[in-house]
Amino acid sequence: MPAEYARLVDDAATFPPGDAPLPRAVAGHRAHRRAAYADLVGPFVVSDVRLPDLVRVLEDADGEAAHPLAVTVVVTGGAGGLAPAAAWATRSPRVDLVGLEVALRDLDDLPGSARRVVAAVTDLTADVPVFVEPPVMQAGGHLWLAALDEVAAADLRLKLRTGGLTADLFPAAVDLARCVDAALDRELPFKCTAGLHRAVRHRDPATGFGHHGFLNVLLATRAALDGDDVVAALEEGRREAVVAAVQEAGSDRLLSARRWFTSFGCCEVEDPLRELQELGLVSHR
Repeated sequence: MPAEYARLVDDAATFPPGDAPLPRAVAGHRAHRRAAYADLVGPFVVSDVRLPDLVRVLEDADGEAAHPLAVTVVVTGGAGGLAPAAAWATRSPRVDLVGLEVALRDLDDLPGSARRVVAAVTDLTADVPVFVEPPVMQAGGHLWLAALDEVAAADLRLKLRTGGLTADLFPAAVDLARCVDAALDRELPFKCTAGLHRAVRHRDPATGFGHHGFLNVLLATRAALDGDDVVAALEEGRREAVVAAVQEAGSDRLLSARRWFTSFGCCEVEDPLRELQELGLVSHR
């Protein structure tokens, strides 16, 4: 696995549209971690409301259960849910908490919502990265940017939504470009969530939704660092052009971009793997 793709894909198998049952998702994740492509795979992502179930699944397992599962927890209850989620996750020796994710809930006061998250993080006993998700498509707004200032000042991280089950959850290229620029301006590492199953920008024939490609996001991050056209990098839908741009950028420059674009969540890890293989960027093994 080339170093620029290491830990690129967080395993969100239990989230839509995959919605895998927990036992099957955990078994699948263990299998990914044993596979030749294991270096591609990041932590197992689980909602806080399913943490007790996850602990039971891990306790009922045998063999690999002796090895803690690296887990990122998506907190559904806002800032007030961070401490309980961290407590649940760190209570079991079967869980290795490696991250927390939380969305800003007060859309009328995004900076205030960000400050509440920051205050909640200071009370955590777990020293893990916290990713803060602002709402979609408000990258040009004063309050949106002010919320990012709060996140950056507290040395937290950013979570950008790049898709979902409805069209409004897919930001336009210009809006996502503003998000990437705003993150890098504030030296905010970011991850993406939803919609990035494939490597190159495309339109889903079943839904009509325009999906961003994860290689487009990686190249857009590199473009932002270089002062190049971020929107153009996100809008490129020709697979051969994206592959050529990846090859031209080279491993070292893509690795430096990965410092900021840390990963993306995907409900089927083998989808991005297959894409990288088909594009000739990862060998078949």
